[in-house]
Amino acid sequence: MSSVPDDISSLLSMPIEHCIDTSVVLLESDKFTDEALNLMKEKGVRSVLVSHLGEVVGIVSKTDILFKVMSQGRNPGKVRLREIMTSPVMAVAPNNTVQETLSIMDKHVIRQVIVSSHSAVLGMVSRDDIFEKIHMATISTAHTAIKGTPVCIINPKAILYMKDLSIAKLVCPYCESPFDTKEGLSNHIDRLHSGSGLLEGDVRRMFE
Repeated sequence: MSSVPDDISSLLSMPIEHCIDTSVVLLESDKFTDEALNLMKEKGVRSVLVSHLGEVVGIVSKTDILFKVMSQGRNPGKVRLREIMTSPVMAVAPNNTVQETLSIMDKHVIRQVIVSSHSAVLGMVSRDDIFEKIHMATISTAHTAIKGTPVCIINPKAILYMKDLSIAKLVCPYCESPFDTKEGLSNHIDRLHSGSGLLEGDVRRMFE
């Protein structure tokens, strides 16, 4: 996979071709599900593409095998892939954006799609892989904000944050973040604004 942006907005607007996984496993439709399971484990993938005469006609995931074979007491060594595959397979073009790809997955209630161009399969993209990249971009954005100045980062575990300023009882004199308790404001100042220009005692007396 290519490197991806470290901010969420750029990540969602970039072409999905930068997120594809080329570790695609292809099996003919008359193969049995136990062979598919073994290949998934060996290759470290969540699904296999099912083909007929070399052309992709469906997809089988670990979840398909669990619910359509195992949970029904069927022998995976006797159930062929064509019996449980999902068909047709949803595909997106390499120039579709990450946001568009997620929207397609949401609309069709699926967890992965193939990326194809001119009938050629370039790879696959899963919802989990995209969410992992979004999570990493979120962390990167937070780290950038912490390094920047002046910036005030609210720690939700340390204070009670209220988004509506009209109902806030107290407001931080440094960054105007709203709070509903003196304790929350005091903790906030201790953690983020010590040495910002006013003595902590003087600031706190403003609200007594």
